[in-house]
Amino acid sequence: MAGDKAPPLFTVRLVGLPLDIYQRASEHSDELLREFALIREDGSEHVPARLLRLIEELNIRFAAFTEGPRTALQAGVARGDQQIDLHYEVPGEASEAAVRLGTLLDEADDYCRSGDLLTLATGPEAVRFRRWFLDEFVAQIDGRPPRPWPAVMEGRAGG
Repeated sequence: MAGDKAPPLFTVRLVGLPLDIYQRASEHSDELLREFALIREDGSEHVPARLLRLIEELNIRFAAFTEGPRTALQAGVARGDQQIDLHYEVPGEASEAAVRLGTLLDEADDYCRSGDLLTLATGPEAVRFRRWFLDEFVAQIDGRPPRPWPAVMEGRAGG
């Protein structure tokens, strides 16, 4: 429509993202999602089905906003960089999406701990990374400054 305006975009900066932890966390997530896809019960409200539906939804809604950072991540990994700074421009609804995703990933870890899966729950380092990553979207969309990963790891910036 002629009068429709695009929603405002918010800048989210991930400073000092550790590529080694990112890679390990991504591999674990990929493993978990593959296993969840195998056990998914269509129409169920179990954690595997809910998480897979949310990831599909987020991929559709936010793909245009994540392409540049995804390319930068892949290039950093290919170069052998230890860390990278990423810059996202996202709509405000990314904050709520980050909260929903974090909640479901925590539920998925609980589901893994139940012992019915081959995939183990996410390890402590990857959980801390995941929470930092998602929390940065919530915090920065809310107007707070970025918390660099190194400061989070040293305990100087919460985490």
